[in-house]
Formats: sequence, C-alpha cells, structure tokens
Amino acid sequence: MSKSSKLFAEACNLIPGGVNSPVRAWNAVGGDPFFVSRAKGCILTDADGKNYIDYVCSWGPLILGHAHPVVVKAVQEAASEGLTFGAPTEREVQIARFLVDAVPSLEKVRLVNSGTEATLSAIRLARGFTGREKIVKMIGGYHGHHDALLASAGSGVATLAIPSTPGVPESVVKDTLLVPYNDAEAVARVFAAAPEDVACVILEPVAGNMGVVPPSNGYLETLRELCDRYGALLIFDEVMTGFRVHFSGAQALYGVTPDLTTLGKIVGGGMPMGAYGGRADVMSKIAPEGPVYQAGTLSGNPVATACGLATLEMLKPDGFYAMLEEKSRVLEEGLRKEAASAGAAISINRVGSMLTVFFGEGEVTDFASACESDSERFAAFWRAMLKEGVYLPPSQFEAWFVSASHTNFEIEKTLRAAHNAFRAAV
Repeated sequence: MSKSSKLFAEACNLIPGGVNSPVRAWNAVGGDPFFVSRAKGCILTDADGKNYIDYVCSWGPLILGHAHPVVVKAVQEAASEGLTFGAPTEREVQIARFLVDAVPSLEKVRLVNSGTEATLSAIRLARGFTGREKIVKMIGGYHGHHDALLASAGSGVATLAIPSTPGVPESVVKDTLLVPYNDAEAVARVFAAAPEDVACVILEPVAGNMGVVPPSNGYLETLRELCDRYGALLIFDEVMTGFRVHFSGAQALYGVTPDLTTLGKIVGGGMPMGAYGGRADVMSKIAPEGPVYQAGTLSGNPVATACGLATLEMLKPDGFYAMLEEKSRVLEEGLRKEAASAGAAISINRVGSMLTVFFGEGEVTDFASACESDSERFAAFWRAMLKEGVYLPPSQFEAWFVSASHTNFEIEKTLRAAHNAFRAAV
C-alpha cells in the first residue's frame, strides 16, 4: 500500500471525503488522490517520491511555478518580521497601489483572504450601492461557495454532479437570476422583465469553471451597455483571469471595463489572498468609509502581501506574457495534432495560459455545450496522463494552467504522454 493511499485512508476518518476541497478527491476520474510532499518549478513530487509535470498549478495561482526563489525569499523575510498584526502595514498600501495601477477598473481596492470572500463582498456592495436585491449569474459560472452563487454553479459542483446544495434556503437564491453564458439576449430579457430590480451582473469574462470558455464577439460589450442602461453594476470575476490572461486582466484583453472587479489566486502568489475593487464612488460605500460592512482578521496580512507583491513584480517585464502565450500555443497545437493522430474527437478552448481539452464533437461556448463532453473518455485520458507522469486537473470542467516554469522539455514530454493517452481514450 502506497504512502499516499495510507494517508488518504487516515484522512477519510478525519476529514469529510478525506480532502479539504471536493475536487481533490478525484471522484470524477477514479482512484485515490496522491498526497504531495514538495514541488519545484512545474514538478510535483508525491509522498511516494514520484514526480509529475503539473498543469494544475494550485488551480491557477502559480504562474511562476512552485517555490520560485524570489517569492520564497520574500515570504521568509516577511514571516521573520511577524505573521499577522491586525493593524495596517506598508505592504498593504504597496499592493493596493500596484493593483490600482495595473487593473483598468480599479480606483480603490479592499484586500480579503480569498476569491470567495472577494465575490461575496462585491455582491453585497453592489446591493448596498444600488439599493436593489436581484443579481444575474451565468449558468455554470462559479464564484465561490457562498449561498447566493451556488445556484447552477460550475467547477467542483458540476464535477460532482450536485444539482443543488442542501443548506442553501430557497429564499437565499430566489433573487439569483440564471442565464446562459455568452447569451446577451437572455440578459436583456431579464432586464426588460425587472428593469429596476437588478443590482448587478456577475461573470467570469473568460469562463474558467465550466472549462475554459471565451466570450463571444460583442458579448462583454453588450453586458456593459445593458448595465449602463438599467443602472446595474457590472462585476467581472477575475479571480482566475486576473494577471493570468493579461497583465491587466481580461478586461484589458477585451477592452471592457466593469464597475467592480474581484481578484484572487495570482494576487496572493500562492498564499491565501483576494481583493475586490472598482469605481471610487462605489467603493466609498464600504465600511468604515460607508455603511456596507465587510471585515477580516487576516485580511492584508504581511506574509500574503509579501508573497503577492513578489509574484506580481515578476510579471511586469516586457515579454513575460508573450513567452507564456508561446508555451501555451505550442502545447495546444501539439495536443490537437496528437488527438487527430489517435482519431480522438476533441475541441480545445484556450485564452492565454488557460486551456481545456473537451472530449466531444462541436464547439464549447457555454455550460450546456460543455456538459455534452464525454466525461468517461476524459477520465480515461486523465488516468493515462497521470500514469505517464503528467498531472492535469481531475475534472472535465476545469482549466489547465501553463506556468513560466514549464520549459520546452516538459511540454514535449507532455505531448509524448498525450500520444498514448489519447489512444487510451478513444
């Protein structure tokens, strides 16, 4: 019995399902999860000493790869000065300035501890600012596990095929209005039916929690126009896309500026941190400046801000995103070639260094078309890749992430593994 199997068996007696976040349990792909002992660059090493090329990258934050020496040094130095103070520090101001300078929509920003906290707080703020209660959410969009947004959620909820979540009262989600992603006409119909009731529209500008799904031409622009017309706020959930698809986020990549933006993952560099921000007049409603309350004991703590700042500074040099784009392009084109040679019917969606391989015919443009993918063939492909030493997200509905630490060597090795894995999935 492997050390990972022993650890998982013990964990199942102590932790629900043996894991602290559901998708880690590998229910959708089969088998017991490995336990990680260490990682460096793009290589994970499990508890039994086996190495894997990692395309999960802790679900997105590790754009530089694992344990980058500059980031590790920054964390060590910050930790030596104190882990948390419950009082303001200079680094909070520094990272706030960095975010405001980098992201077009940000005039003011508040630091929190996770992307879930960021989206929860942004929606509360939108409701407080507009005096309205209804929110528009995309079917299959995932914005964290808070009650109002678990209605028809993607990510782990979709992976585990949970249609609704016990513990969330109907009264909590009655004001969550669901529309398909990439369907601007459906949003227009919602506004027409309730022209003075919608506080906000929230979406990932590039969907990442139904697998990667880019916005169709004109979609984001139409949402911007509709929100302006009806007095609602447009919220971009850039927890995944922020500093991932572009230095200034998807909003810069597509040229559409929301009223509020939520951030996470990369802004913490691998430490728990999130942020939300936007127009100054909206953000002024947050306590203690305004009446909308939000707080956090560890928000903006010195270790997380040090980790985030060190990571973000390394993304600034010219050519960083062009380099990441080229690595990702080579991976995508190689996967398409290997699938074709194996006779495997797939489609690939990619935006920058985020991509998903969907097993099935036709283009994936929303959650419904993502759900037409063959999850059993994906699981067979995933298991074959793992056997070859390549670790992919254990779900058809998640994004793969390419980091700066993936070299041509690892990408070529990945494609050699895919040569066999696609054949195992036919």
